[in-house]
Amino acid sequence: MNAEQHDVGVSQVAAAIAEPARTKILCSLMDGHARTSTELATIAEVSASTASAHLAKLKELALVRLHVQGRHRYYSLADKRVAQALEALMVIGQNAAPTFNPRTPDRLQFARTCYDHMAGTLAVLLHDRMIEAGWLLDTDEQAYRLSDSGEALFEGLGIDIKDLGTVRRRFACPCLDWSMRRPHLGGALGAALLQTAIKRQWVMQDLDSRALALTVVGRKELSHRFAIELPVQGATAPLTSTENKRRAIASPAA
Repeated sequence: MNAEQHDVGVSQVAAAIAEPARTKILCSLMDGHARTSTELATIAEVSASTASAHLAKLKELALVRLHVQGRHRYYSLADKRVAQALEALMVIGQNAAPTFNPRTPDRLQFARTCYDHMAGTLAVLLHDRMIEAGWLLDTDEQAYRLSDSGEALFEGLGIDIKDLGTVRRRFACPCLDWSMRRPHLGGALGAALLQTAIKRQWVMQDLDSRALALTVVGRKELSHRFAIELPVQGATAPLTSTENKRRAIASPAA
């Protein structure tokens, strides 16, 4: 692809994302869930026919992917690169100020999903602690590797580090958090940490929200295992059978 084709490609994608309804659709899919065109029409506050036209354009530009299951049709982000691009645009879209004051809603500010890994205050605290403790080590490629003690930490959580190394994606890398303007942990390791937190019921998420609720068990375990002091504003959610049935998280489509 030559320079002119690159320019055209960038302008087409930028124009597609710039349309407000399409922006709402794309941002709603950043939690990794697949949704129907009807659901996305409601989110974007447009008619069903308008939503279908928007989705066709986004699909044409490889920003979303269509999944057909019987008579049902679902849409998801095409892949994690689209989520990363949207997250970066959110950072650029907020005017920088001498003293940064987050304007993100409290629940999203504290903890949320960033496609398939964790973002928000909680994720940034965990990232900073892993760097401070020497569990995560910088490389020369804007990426991280684990120290011996770091491997022990994650293996103690039941995460197979060797298996993660075989996945065709970056092992561990900094991902700029748009609400905190500081990095949280991305890559295969970040995704594995989120899935572990969900499996162990340390965090829970509503199906229609990117926000993650820290459970009482999660607050205790994360504070103990990572030796961090979590802010009071990170509201804890008690684990009940009703909550467990109501809250869930869908894995991003492959």
